[in-house]
Amino acid sequence: MATSGITAYSVKTKTKNVPMIDPTIDVKSGRYIATGADAAGNKMAAIMSKATAEGHIASGAAKKGSGW
Repeated sequence: MATSGITAYSVKTKTKNVPMIDPTIDVKSGRYIATGADAAGNKMAAIMSKATAEGHIASGAAKKGSGW
């Protein structure tokens, strides 16, 4: 598992900017959604722009999911 540059809010621990491990970016209804987990295994999601999503994929920080 590689730590990426994508961060999200963890609802379970109520902390901001938690690094996401092994994110996958899906496109659903025109929105780019990164899903993954934090270091403790809690599921997380983050919505981002197309440019940000493509940047993370190009840098190898995330992989493409469904909807592309």
